[in-house]
Amino acid sequence: MTNGASIEQLQDFACGRRVALVHDWLNGMRGGEKVLEHVCELLPDADVYTLLYEPGKVSRTIRRMNVIESRWADRLPALRRHYRKALPMMPRAVGEFPTADYDLVVATSHCVAKGAPPPRRGTMMAYVFTPMRYVWDHFEDYLSGKAIQDTALKLFRGRLQRWDAATAQSIDAIAADSAHIARKIERFWDRRASVIYPSVDLEFFVPSEDPPGDYFLVVSALVPYKHVERAVEAARLADVKLVVVGDGPEREALQASAHEGVDFRGWVPQEDLRDAYQHCRALLYPGVEDYGIAALEAQACGRPVLALRAGGVTETVVEDKTGRFFEGEDAESLAELLTGFQEEDYSQSEARMHACKFSPANFRHELAQWILQEAQLRC
Repeated sequence: MTNGASIEQLQDFACGRRVALVHDWLNGMRGGEKVLEHVCELLPDADVYTLLYEPGKVSRTIRRMNVIESRWADRLPALRRHYRKALPMMPRAVGEFPTADYDLVVATSHCVAKGAPPPRRGTMMAYVFTPMRYVWDHFEDYLSGKAIQDTALKLFRGRLQRWDAATAQSIDAIAADSAHIARKIERFWDRRASVIYPSVDLEFFVPSEDPPGDYFLVVSALVPYKHVERAVEAARLADVKLVVVGDGPEREALQASAHEGVDFRGWVPQEDLRDAYQHCRALLYPGVEDYGIAALEAQACGRPVLALRAGGVTETVVEDKTGRFFEGEDAESLAELLTGFQEEDYSQSEARMHACKFSPANFRHELAQWILQEAQLRC
């Protein structure tokens, strides 16, 4: 089946059926939202349900959809700024979505979206970026050190784990964004998942004819489990320049601990992000990534990746060809890689060719085939 044929067959199948998409929240364009974009292109007539919706922060593709925000966003306006603190309430909020009335529901989920009510007569599917990391393997990373907040999270952890595992049993078909996440799904939910790797925008992220600059790069949300502090400390130990693109609750602490060679830029426009990739010496991944789309964006721009040997990035970086891995979960191990880094060890064209294996056309084709095959089984 050709790429185009699979998409046409899916759209023919969806014609005349009620289709809903569910996404955790829509207040930025991160890796998960880029996957949702592809699902929206495959199923353009679907309704989209989400806990929070900020139209100005998402793409035109998503804004064109009929997006329906949870009523909880109006009941609790503070959710818009402090939505992560509302985690214990999220299962109830997503449980109010009227998705049981649809014929096909596709959730793109890293938190609670896959817990939306399944169709009474139809198919429930979930493309999963990770089981709810806040209550499973990254729980300790999300403790704030604030007694009241941490006590609440500890009290709710068991309940949220049970809810997360129980709602996974109502899903007819699950796909994961990496084999790393498929293993987590089996471990935490006792479910099997297909693996469909997300794509990189190969038309936008392209190499530059200019030589690389003098800095290493981190592109990341500044949240605890990303361990950006390792990159900041490694840059100090190796006495190299570091640019950090991204924002989040850890930014103030990271800036306070950084040496003068670290430049925090916050979130930047896509054109500036591409420029940062094109002219970095290498992209750094200091923590365990579920998948890590930034690694492919950097390689699409012809730049290598230096990463912790763990998680999804080990599936998208070719050791000694498009990057290298460090073993220890500490700044010293990364600093050793930075100190020994040589640009001539890597080929811009080789990094680019590897990234081209993760094309949008291939991704949409695999998504379309997966949705169509699983939904047809249950007609």
